[in-house]
Amino acid sequence: MSPTQILPNGCVFPVSLLDTDLYKLTMQQAILHHFPNVQSTYRFTNRDQKKGRYFTRKCYDLFKASLPYFANLALTDVEHEWLRKTCPYLTAEYLDYLHKFRPHPEQVKVTFEPVSKDGQLGNIEIEAVGLWVEAIYWEVPLMSTLSEIHFTTGDTDWSYVGQDAMAYKKGRILLEAGCTFSEFGTRRRRSFRTQDVVVQALIRAARDFPGKGALSGTSNVHLAMKYGVQPIGTIAHEWFMGVATLKGYQNCSGIALDLWEAVYPNALHFALTDTFSTEVFYRDFVADPDRARRWKGLRQDSGDPFIYAPRAKQIYESLGIDYRTKSLIFSDAIDLEKALGLKKQCDELGFPCTFGIGTWLTNSFNKSSDENEPSKALNMVIKLASVDGKPCVKISDEIMKNTGDPTTVKSVKDIFGLPHE
Repeated sequence: MSPTQILPNGCVFPVSLLDTDLYKLTMQQAILHHFPNVQSTYRFTNRDQKKGRYFTRKCYDLFKASLPYFANLALTDVEHEWLRKTCPYLTAEYLDYLHKFRPHPEQVKVTFEPVSKDGQLGNIEIEAVGLWVEAIYWEVPLMSTLSEIHFTTGDTDWSYVGQDAMAYKKGRILLEAGCTFSEFGTRRRRSFRTQDVVVQALIRAARDFPGKGALSGTSNVHLAMKYGVQPIGTIAHEWFMGVATLKGYQNCSGIALDLWEAVYPNALHFALTDTFSTEVFYRDFVADPDRARRWKGLRQDSGDPFIYAPRAKQIYESLGIDYRTKSLIFSDAIDLEKALGLKKQCDELGFPCTFGIGTWLTNSFNKSSDENEPSKALNMVIKLASVDGKPCVKISDEIMKNTGDPTTVKSVKDIFGLPHE
């Protein structure tokens, strides 16, 4: 059964609860363990709005009409058993919770703000409100569903022709260059069909070109199960954002890492560094050398990636840690040129690195009307906006990726001594 179902009325929804990224499950387990009664709010941001890119009312209508179907999703017995065997860091208690878990569409409010005179073009506003352990589910399937509906109702000047061959070629080049990488494209994929084609093509390429690079797996849990590859994922910004808001900003990155370790003492030890800027993260990281030794590596997700490895090398060396025993994951808008350049730099440093590659694989199309003109992916996010009524913010290494209440952003920057734009 295809994990995206399109009904005759045009509604789109996943038919597997596992058509999501692994880190939603790992974070859900951590929230269940530490913060089971915390309320939360998630909000959608259309980053393309500033560039005049909007949604059609038809897209909005179908998206809103699709939401009630999410209530039918449930973990199957087969999926439960596969998770138990494949992901031993997921506890029996959590898997029992997930087996009983059902999405609650009533938690999601969707509105349309027209910008055109005829009211047929505008921006979509999305807000999900509920227990944090429940509302964390919504980010990935809402974004992937919205993207699919947008590209099948409004922005339709593209086709699937050549997608399989292109994904295979991308995989081959990465593998022959010695790159180790994972497919990370669920949230902003053009459609489930696209991601399914891409994952199959990458698996074929890895089988045909063994020995140098490697395909680590896919972030999409359903596709990992479907094709017998490893599900990949650890931790995202919302964990650090929520912990900081609930526990305070003093040593918040260190607290977030410690709480994570309490749930995952022997697994998933790759730290995302840029929630409040990487340099702020390093302040907490260097304060506990033993923890830095336990964690296997760091993930870069904003800012200039080419300053990341040299700086991480300095940090590890300042702690007396051999950086060559650690690993870096690059996951910010990775394409072929960036991957090859970063691989070359890390090889020269002797710093192991891997790549999480998303949109470049699962939403890379040209227009059918002009094969030289790209059909651009949506630039959108759904971020944690509040926990227990307190605003959450993200202060990235890239100004455009800052999110949250502006007043709180300024206040948190003052706490950390960061400059204001």
